[in-house]
Amino acid sequence: MVAGFLMRALFTMFAEDIELLPRACFLAWLQDLRAKDRKLLVPALEDLWSKMNTGGFYAGFQEHLLRFNGGLFANPVALPLDDDQFDLLIEAASADWRDVEPAIFGTLLERALDPIERHKLGAHYTPRAYVERLVVPTIVEPLRAEWDAARAAALTQERVGKPAEAAKEIRRFLTRLCEVRVLDPACGSGNFLYVTLEHLKRLEGEVLDVLRQFGESDRLELKGVTVDPHQLLGIEINPRAAAIAELVLWIGYLQWHFRTRGNVAPPEPVIKNFKNIECRDAVLAHDGATPMFGPTGDPVTRWDGKTTKAHAVTGEQVPDAAAQVSILRYENPRPAEWPKANFIVGNPPFVGNKLMRESLGDGYVDALRAAYADVPDSVDFVMYWWHRAAESARRAETGRFGFITRNSITQKFNRRVVQLHCEGQPALRIDYAIPNHPWVDSADGAQVRIAMTVCDLMDRGMGRLTTVDRESSAGRDEIDVHLTEVRGRVQSDLSVGPDLLAMAPLQANRGLACPGVQLSGQGFVIDARARNEFGEAAQREIIRGYLTGRDLMQSRREQYVLDTGSLGHDELLNGYPDVYQHLHDHVLGPRRAKAGQTKDSQDYAKNWWRMAKPRTEFRKAFIGLDRFIISSRTSRHRVFCFCPAGYLPETKILIVALRESWQLAVLSSRVHVLFATRRGGWHGVGKRSDVQPYGLFRPFPVSGDNGPPEGDARCAGWEAGATSNYPAGRVPGTRPNRHVQRALQGKEGEPLDAKELVIHQHGLVTVLSEIHDQLDAAVLGAYGWPLDISDDEILTRLCALNAERAAEERRGLVRWLRPEFQNKTTAQQGSPRRRRGRPRKSKGAKASKKPAATKPEPWPPGLAEQARAVRAALTAAAAPVAAATLSKSFKGAKSARVAELLETLASLGQARALPGRLFVGG
Repeated sequence: MVAGFLMRALFTMFAEDIELLPRACFLAWLQDLRAKDRKLLVPALEDLWSKMNTGGFYAGFQEHLLRFNGGLFANPVALPLDDDQFDLLIEAASADWRDVEPAIFGTLLERALDPIERHKLGAHYTPRAYVERLVVPTIVEPLRAEWDAARAAALTQERVGKPAEAAKEIRRFLTRLCEVRVLDPACGSGNFLYVTLEHLKRLEGEVLDVLRQFGESDRLELKGVTVDPHQLLGIEINPRAAAIAELVLWIGYLQWHFRTRGNVAPPEPVIKNFKNIECRDAVLAHDGATPMFGPTGDPVTRWDGKTTKAHAVTGEQVPDAAAQVSILRYENPRPAEWPKANFIVGNPPFVGNKLMRESLGDGYVDALRAAYADVPDSVDFVMYWWHRAAESARRAETGRFGFITRNSITQKFNRRVVQLHCEGQPALRIDYAIPNHPWVDSADGAQVRIAMTVCDLMDRGMGRLTTVDRESSAGRDEIDVHLTEVRGRVQSDLSVGPDLLAMAPLQANRGLACPGVQLSGQGFVIDARARNEFGEAAQREIIRGYLTGRDLMQSRREQYVLDTGSLGHDELLNGYPDVYQHLHDHVLGPRRAKAGQTKDSQDYAKNWWRMAKPRTEFRKAFIGLDRFIISSRTSRHRVFCFCPAGYLPETKILIVALRESWQLAVLSSRVHVLFATRRGGWHGVGKRSDVQPYGLFRPFPVSGDNGPPEGDARCAGWEAGATSNYPAGRVPGTRPNRHVQRALQGKEGEPLDAKELVIHQHGLVTVLSEIHDQLDAAVLGAYGWPLDISDDEILTRLCALNAERAAEERRGLVRWLRPEFQNKTTAQQGSPRRRRGRPRKSKGAKASKKPAATKPEPWPPGLAEQARAVRAALTAAAAPVAAATLSKSFKGAKSARVAELLETLASLGQARALPGRLFVGG
């Protein structure tokens, strides 16, 4: 009711300022009511809004009112206001609402109506440039390509003396434009739909300008051939946001109408009830939800995910076990239906896989996964939208879709959904992608990193990959970014170049990489003071040094972990009672509070004294090692170093159970860091690369054809130089990633400020830079590759070497990295050969066979479609071509018609004519 009242009041103010109501009448009317008796406001407003609903003479203004209708004024209920609220209403009416930005207006109004979000009112909104960065390639660019083709066809007809046919081509495109349907299946308050509407109206204006040459635009508009909100479809589960989205679209449409048509009133009703925004769940349909009951008949509940209380012993805030909500069972769960649309675009909610049960409830998550059996359970919530849109595209129910997702779409589990559709038949194509872009989460204003993907079925061969190579602050909500674009086939990991995802896991690397332990309870972590309070047995046998990614990449903290391993309940209670007491006080409560319907959460609560994932099986790989290699899995720079065997790293650290200096050298080299960065994903704010232990290490051929890098002294020297700085750093603020950054900055000749100079000197940046150069040279030599090799060539050769090693392993030759541990029955099977001179050419590096000749495409029947086909073929041509040559790309095309279209495209700037009647893409 409050939402409806506010929207009616705000639209009335807007209607007054754009003179759909008599100018300043509403403000003066409110002021008069305030002076007389504020109690008159409710009946007066309801009378006004009733008349706006039906249209006609309104005595309060002594004016005839337009019929607004559209549902907004169908229920003209007003709310009583106190004196302060009445004054605020008058103050709002005094503002000029004519040029209100609909997208920002919608976001603010939605938050004003949500008690939880109200404290963020006005704090954040999604910058328009960010929204356009997805809307333009998804919707605007393909429509403009059609418009270019229509103009080319019209100009061709006009040149041969057929103006009526030329006008017909333009009218045909206008009709197409006014029939386009765009769906946002998570539309919120309508930002993406509004920006889309504005771009469609701009394009419509260009079309009407051309039609005016034929004297037809006004006649078409009178017939209702115009772009309007009925073309913008939305699905939104929040009823307030859904209503606001409709209001936002109509405000935007009316603003555009008066900017382009002057004071000409729109046809009545001013607001039409198209019912184009549906209020429902966009991904899950069901036949009803009922509370779930246990064997004793009691409702099954879970922690509400929000309410906390102070712990009785520690005083820390912990989940309040009394704050429970019912777990629901959804009957007959199935994928939700979407209305048919030409384009799908949007920004679905950012809920990570690990937070889905806490945010959505166990019953909903179980129903969702049952409804989408072909989607892996480990994906983020947003990937259900992506999957649903991809299915629509592959079934030709939609032509093209573009989504905002978290940048974790490039990581292993989410990437499976993309691979499913890109490798299926018919295969989806990623036409445009930005894998890592800053964003402001519209839900809470948090800065996050997102990815944009635009897909359809068109096999253009060349997609566009846009990367953010420079960022700078542009205010509270927006970050200015400098973008770099490359063309090529965009793969499912949102990269262009060698297909690293196709690399096979190697037996030689089996069993050597794993993430560190996962605690699922910070009660396992203690500081130095707490460590000394435990008994001697616990200090000797249970307590171990603990490392996190922060310790590795920033400054080392002295902290420890209670490593109970696989101890049983009674073993811990009787053998280490002080450890038992500590874990009982700090771990048991939170785990029981979070125990839901998942097997993992129930097991964690049942075995509360154990780490969630102690990596018991992997610990066998540590036997016999006095040190092992570690790297933070989420960091801006990929850094490797040795860790003493007495430490236990956390799950965000990658562990590689190798101890040799040359092995650390290879993993730290340009060859491997480039591979790890490209094959991994990007995570969180700050462009942190994110690696999955198995996908990162298993496919990488650690040794080259020439064996390990030469010069053990060189590797040992590098190790000493590196470990003197990792992980603690020589001075506060001196970090490994800082070392690399400043070393590169010095190479680029940029001056260092005073603080940076201190870091440069105390961090031994020059020394580290020199050692890294020597290291890279040694590793490249071990692979038999030149020093000036490019990044893409390194990755291409790694793919080829991986294919060769996988083929060797299928024949029984395995180059074990630790044969005494990995293959105890065969001590030295397939040990690396040391060779000199030119490396043997791998089978994977053989030149590919000459591709088969491409079959000619069918020649389209329509002139506009022919123009589009000729332009696409010209763009794809590797060199300037003549009309006769290009016509051979099509079955049934006449060379004269192709020449005619090429000349037309050149006159429109869509192609370039060269001497000798040759053409290239414009």
